Amino acid sequence: MTANTPVFTLDADPEAISSDVARFGDVMITTQIPTRVDGSLELGDITAQSEETLRALKAALEVAGSTMDRVLHLTIFLTDMAERPAFNAVYKRYFRTPYPVRCAVGVKDLAVPGMKVEVTAMAAPLV
Repeated sequence: MTANTPVFTLDADPEAISSDVARFGDVMITTQIPTRVDGSLELGDITAQSEETLRALKAALEVAGSTMDRVLHLTIFLTDMAERPAFNAVYKRYFRTPYPVRCAVGVKDLAVPGMKVEVTAMAAPLV
């Protein structure tokens, strides 16, 4: 790998049309949805979906050579901004101060009906 060559960690789902994590030099990018360990989607309440989304983020980063402590920026997509406090309660279990730079965006819909949250993160690799 050279500094000018992107590296992609493939998604475990053979049907996926997106890599799990992309790395370019000192920046890693990943987008996660509320995917359970078994690959199925969590479509329960916002707390359950937030938990699975951030758990999936943590797992994807670790497989690609990073950690939640190395997250620099997070974009949070929520279908109901009134549920932001519930997301934040879960978020505070996965992140500590100094918190990553972040932004929350209210959206009408996400890719799957019933999905309430999606996150995109930029992180620094461990090496």
